[in-house]
Amino acid sequence: MFKYFPTNYVWNLSVNLAIEMGARIGEIEEMCGPLQEAAKSPDKEGVQAFRDTWAKMADKLCGLAEEDLERGRLLSAGYKYNRAATYLITCERIQAHGASGRTELYKRSLSLFQKSIELGHENCERVEIPYEGKHLSALYVKAKGVKGPAPILIQINGLDSSKEMKYRVGLPQWLAERGVSSLVLDQPGTGEALKLQDFHARFDTEHWASVVVDWLEQHDEVDSKLIGMEGVSLGGYYCPRAVANEPRLALGCVWGANHDWRDVQKRRLEKEGDFPVPHYWAHVQWVWGAKNMDDFMEIAENVHLDGQIEKIKVPFLVTHGAKDSQIPLKWAERTFEQLVNSPKRELKIFTEREGGVQHSSFDNSSNAGQYIADWVADWVAETFNELKKQ
Repeated sequence: MFKYFPTNYVWNLSVNLAIEMGARIGEIEEMCGPLQEAAKSPDKEGVQAFRDTWAKMADKLCGLAEEDLERGRLLSAGYKYNRAATYLITCERIQAHGASGRTELYKRSLSLFQKSIELGHENCERVEIPYEGKHLSALYVKAKGVKGPAPILIQINGLDSSKEMKYRVGLPQWLAERGVSSLVLDQPGTGEALKLQDFHARFDTEHWASVVVDWLEQHDEVDSKLIGMEGVSLGGYYCPRAVANEPRLALGCVWGANHDWRDVQKRRLEKEGDFPVPHYWAHVQWVWGAKNMDDFMEIAENVHLDGQIEKIKVPFLVTHGAKDSQIPLKWAERTFEQLVNSPKRELKIFTEREGGVQHSSFDNSSNAGQYIADWVADWVAETFNELKKQ
């Protein structure tokens, strides 16, 4: 893990995520150099300083991108808008719920991300899935080299990530190169679903997962028999729960297990483990739509996988970083142990040798992500071979 700030795990996590999304080290230095003292400040003051320097860099990149556009240099402008969006996503993510200007900051990051996609002619299309009178937003990435309907992997967020973050880290592109499409989703409790649509997280994730599968089954480019799901971080709970209860999901994968999130909350109350964002308790109450702390802890009692994993009857991959300081390794082992009815199960622990030892491999997502992409591609190949024999 790159530790720019010796005493601030949350900020180091943010910097590492930005790097994995494509940040440039010179820009990281320019943004973070003045923040060493602020990193020691209380949440509100420190987070505002972080926001100011990262938003300033985004402004500078947008100005440079506009100059590129005036010269007709569309690709160069797209690259700059891309990093500007990444820096806004990074500083918005750690703001307190209700912080002044946070919603506007988020909307601007979405706009810049879309500009970067369009100017770069990227294999990425924004789609909207009807849901409870509103919609769920997602990014659709098409498999390369596939004629006709293609297998697809739904990719879902954790507690505080977004579809744009997951897309930029790279798994959708790695899958596309292997003939697998992606639907990167802001599910309830995350991204646009939470911040713009007011959809809170729910423990029965099959509720929204079934709606997403319904939509995919009507998509001409999707092989409806080869729809899988991957979840990162808290998605390590959301995904297995969905796969256990939505029989049309033909594969599952977690990038960082999260078997018993209720226990994690109890440990965090006792100051055990690292927190992913500042203002943590206010953030989780917002995500889950809790009225207060007691209400949140009551909701959290449902967020565990005991009694669910045994229902999974499809191939399932569990991955975890050996030095995850947020979610203990024992929870990955518990998920794997309970996959007794999966016809193909694997537990992959990322070690220092291959990298990706931290929470959901944010310290080195490339090797870990490509391991997942290969595993999914192998599943597709094995499935097609079985069909040929029939």
